[in-house]
Amino acid sequence: MTSPLLDNLLLFGRTLRYAGLPVSPGQTMDFLRALDMVDVGDRGQVFHAARSLLVTRREDLNLFEAIFHHFWRSRHEPRGQPRRRPKPQPPSPGRPFDVVTYMAYKARQSDRDIDVADKAGTYSAEEVLHRKEFSDMNAEELEAVKRLIRELRFAPSLRKTRRQAPDPKGARLDLRRCLRQAVKYGGAVVELPRRSVKVKQRPVVFLADVSGSMEKTSRLVLQLFYSMTHSLRDVESFVFGTRLTRVTPQIRLRNVDQAVDGAAREVIDWAAGTRIGACLGDFNRRFSRRVLRRGAVVLIVSDGWERGDVSALRREMRYLRHRCHRLVWLNPLSGTTSYEPRVEGMAAAMPWVDDFLPIHNLESLDQLARHLGSLPAR
Repeated sequence: MTSPLLDNLLLFGRTLRYAGLPVSPGQTMDFLRALDMVDVGDRGQVFHAARSLLVTRREDLNLFEAIFHHFWRSRHEPRGQPRRRPKPQPPSPGRPFDVVTYMAYKARQSDRDIDVADKAGTYSAEEVLHRKEFSDMNAEELEAVKRLIRELRFAPSLRKTRRQAPDPKGARLDLRRCLRQAVKYGGAVVELPRRSVKVKQRPVVFLADVSGSMEKTSRLVLQLFYSMTHSLRDVESFVFGTRLTRVTPQIRLRNVDQAVDGAAREVIDWAAGTRIGACLGDFNRRFSRRVLRRGAVVLIVSDGWERGDVSALRREMRYLRHRCHRLVWLNPLSGTTSYEPRVEGMAAAMPWVDDFLPIHNLESLDQLARHLGSLPAR
C-alpha cells in the first residue's frame, strides 16, 4: 500500500476524532486492512467499508457521511473519468488544525452548509439522563427515558428445586442411571453418570402504585413492567390506587406502546387516592395462592402515602412477606440522602420489607437489575 494513501487514512482517522466520533487507532488499522479486500477504485465499496468499521453510534452516521465525502473528494475532477484520491492539503500553518477549519478549506462555493460541531470532551445525553431524576425531566427527556427502559434486560433470580437433572459436572453420582447402563453391557460399568440439583427461575410479581402522588412515574413504571416481562419468563403485573387491577395480559403485548396504553386504559382509578392496605388485602385473597408459588419475588412500587387503615397495611404486609421468597419495596422518594421512611404508611410496611431500594432515575433501575440477578438461590 502506498505511503500517501496511508498518510491520508491516518489523517482521516484524526479528522473523525476531532469531530467527536469515537474512532480508535485499532479501528483505523482494521479499515486499512479492509482496503485489501475491496475495490479501492469503487467509491461505494470504500465508503461502506469505512462506515461499518469506523462508526459505532447511529447518531454519528450523518456526520461521518459528510466528512467522508468532503475528505475523499478531488478538487478538479473531469467528467466521465473515475475519481482519484488526492492527498488532502493541510490548512494554513498560522492556525491550529481542527475539523471546522479543514471543512471550510475543502468546501466549494456551491456546497450546502453542513453543521459540524466539535463534540470532543462533551457528555453523552444518555449519560446525563442516567443520573437525572424522573421528577425533574421534561416531556422530551421522559420520552427518551422510555426508550432506554425498553432496552433494559434483567437477569432472572434463580431457585434450587427438589428435582435433579443429568449433569456431566454434577457433584452427585446417578446410581440408578449407572445400573441401567450397566445392564446394557453385561454388568460392566462403562461410565459414571452424574447429576445435580435442577435450577429454575423464580416468579416475579409487580405491584405498582398509580395514585395521584405517583402520577409522574406511573407510565415509566409500566415501561419497566414491559421490559421485565419480555426479559423474564414468569412475571405478573398489578397496579393499584383505591382498587387492585391486574394488567398482565396488556403488558404481554409485543408492541410496547399498545401494551402501556392498554394497561393505562384498564385502570379505573388512575391518579386517584391511595389505599395500599386494602389493595394488598385484595391481592392476598384473590391472587396470592396462584402467583406466589415456588418462591416468588414481590416488588412493590410506591411512595408509601396511605390514606386508608394503617393497621390493615401492617397486617397484609405481614401475610404477604410470609408467602413470598423476597419482598422488595421501590420508593421514588428514597433517592435523596435526606429521605427517611417517616410517613405513617411507609413506617408500617418497613418491618416486613427485605430490600428497600430507590427508583428515581435510570441508575436506580440498573441497580435493581443487578440486585435481582444476585439474589441467593435459597
